[in-house]
Amino acid sequence: MLISAPKNGGETLQEVCFCVINSCEMTKLPLRCRASTQVRTLTPTTAPILRWTSPLLSNVTRFLLCSAIAHARRRRLSRPPSPSPPVTPAVFVSFAHHIFTIVSDLCCQRIHQMYGSDGVNEDSERTAFRKTEKKYKLYYDNNKSSKKKKKPRPVDLSEVIDFKSVSESFTRNNDVHLPIGVSKLECQFDRPVFSLDKCPGFYFIPEALSIEEQCRWIKESLVSFPQPPNRTNHNAVHGAIHDLFNAAKDKRVLVEEEKILLPGEEDAHTHKWEWATCDELSGNTNTSKSISASVLLRKLRWSTLGLQFDWSKRSYNVSLPHNKIPDALSQLAKKMASPAMPVGEEFQPEAAIVNYFASGDMLGGHLDDMEADWSKPIVSMSLGCKAIFLLGGKSRNDEPLAMFLRSGDIVLMAGEARERFHGIPRIFTDTENAEIDCLEKHFSGEDDTCYLEYIKTSRININIRQVY
Repeated sequence: MLISAPKNGGETLQEVCFCVINSCEMTKLPLRCRASTQVRTLTPTTAPILRWTSPLLSNVTRFLLCSAIAHARRRRLSRPPSPSPPVTPAVFVSFAHHIFTIVSDLCCQRIHQMYGSDGVNEDSERTAFRKTEKKYKLYYDNNKSSKKKKKPRPVDLSEVIDFKSVSESFTRNNDVHLPIGVSKLECQFDRPVFSLDKCPGFYFIPEALSIEEQCRWIKESLVSFPQPPNRTNHNAVHGAIHDLFNAAKDKRVLVEEEKILLPGEEDAHTHKWEWATCDELSGNTNTSKSISASVLLRKLRWSTLGLQFDWSKRSYNVSLPHNKIPDALSQLAKKMASPAMPVGEEFQPEAAIVNYFASGDMLGGHLDDMEADWSKPIVSMSLGCKAIFLLGGKSRNDEPLAMFLRSGDIVLMAGEARERFHGIPRIFTDTENAEIDCLEKHFSGEDDTCYLEYIKTSRININIRQVY
């Protein structure tokens, strides 16, 4: 068993691999790319390996190496292979990079499963929620011989609830004959609020935001909300990124300058990411990695406002630097939350998660259950392309209801509704179904072209929460 690794080498690469695998046999680590495989949960037999690698590897790589250890355990190798040259720090870095690549693929597979990949296990495949997700998911006709643009497979939308049509009919005719299971909430609000008879605590407010408000919050979501100290999905790899949207607009490139030193030196692994123009990049010979801002913008999946959510622990981390929810957004959330609030109480926005969807993206069935008081609603604002929202039951085996979400719609989920699985299986980016004509008109100015190009194929969802 490898208890410590000498800095000058000595163990062979195969011996290190064997010790990693052997350590796994004793740690009994599960194959999960989540917090349970982080260093803080490892037993002493594995910890020395991670202590040795810590001067050489970033936190992300160490985390993935832990996952690799768990993956290796499944292979049940019982003896080391034939001898090979001793392991030096440089060789181990190469080995760790190889592990990083393998486990990155594993993580991607897990993420694709979470966001709706077909590669799910049989149990989840059998659930009613999963079947409905697949029913509405975006699929393309598999015609490899055709050189024409791929066409989405047609999908039956006849069972999807359309609250826009319900609201228009009600307003036009004061129609008391609403669809079965749908009711209008009697409350002091300046527009119709609808509820579902079988889902207490769920409220739908069609066209709650004016077109001007929609444009404002689209801009804020792209320019302001990803700004540090707010965190995004890019933090794990690139650290805090400033001015992402403006950098994409200016066609800039994010460049990493790094220097790897030997163990024992003051900084074992230093790196710095900075924006550069294409001309500057071509003349810089010290850069090792680069990625365009436009690619990073398209890969932006979430940002967090207010109290920061720690995705690895699935909890709020009050120790992380953060700004308060912007006042204008806070006031809007308080107003919109009022139909779902207990009498005499006011909603207190403390955190928000902004989700960014591109064509083909999904959000698998999940619960929003990390806030202390479920009687307080989640205020969910939809912006951009139309989507399908699924609202299920307390089990994935309960068949969900499907409904359209358009830009400007707001959904409230409080009380019992917070216990129900929900998700987004589909967004519509084609001209016929996206329904963003009004946004296109308001983003028709020369200065707004970049916003229009983004939102034509995207959806943004702002979820505002009261944490305590």
